[in-house]
Amino acid sequence: MGVSVEKNEVGMDRELLFAKTLEKVKKLAREQGNCISQKQLEEAFSELGLDGGQLALVSDYLEKHKIGVGEPPEPEEFLTGEEIHYLDSYLEELKGIREVSQGEKEAATISAMAGDKQAQGRLTEIWLPEVAQIAKLYSGQGVSLEDLIGEGNVAVAEGVTMLGCLEHHQEAEGMLGRMIMDAMEAHISDSLAEAEANQRIADKVNEVAGQARELAELLKRKVTVRELAQETALSEDEIREAVRMSGKQMEDIETDKE
Repeated sequence: MGVSVEKNEVGMDRELLFAKTLEKVKKLAREQGNCISQKQLEEAFSELGLDGGQLALVSDYLEKHKIGVGEPPEPEEFLTGEEIHYLDSYLEELKGIREVSQGEKEAATISAMAGDKQAQGRLTEIWLPEVAQIAKLYSGQGVSLEDLIGEGNVAVAEGVTMLGCLEHHQEAEGMLGRMIMDAMEAHISDSLAEAEANQRIADKVNEVAGQARELAELLKRKVTVRELAQETALSEDEIREAVRMSGKQMEDIETDKE
């Protein structure tokens, strides 16, 4: 992200501490509606002794991840037109669920903690609108709002069956909220990892296809895997794997001649 942390004899430990602190700051901000105060930011990184310029870079990084410093961003500004339409339709559907008073919510929570299946189902319904609001906080990070809501709903459905581990019903809201956010964050992380893996595959396929095309143009015919390996820095295994990943659609490579 461009934030420079000066290295010393424990440079790697500082880098690890910086990364862990940044994740803690992001998680705290999510719990506070995608916002963290300047004081909280400074206190979080106090152990690392970052100067004003470095903290400013951290703030820029957080803003790029839809987290405001001092003032929360408007979640709707990160939604696409399609997502806004989906959210409006989804919330309209939820209006069919009977509204609940705070007393009824507490009663459902207490019964759910005792293992009452009907209460657990009702509590899940009660939380659906809240899941949609939390999902807005994670919008604009490469994952659709619909998927985020789906992950959050699954987390709530699982969470209400686990409330029996709590001592007081007041703890349920915090537990369910954390489970929803953890589920959404995990989904975003998995999706980004998958996208990166797919990009690496695409890059390798393009590299092999490009070198095969150049050699084929030089020889005026298709090339074999062995020929391509001999004329490039690619191994035969790399080439065969790239051909496989392309669905065997590399027209300049003669895979039958091995």
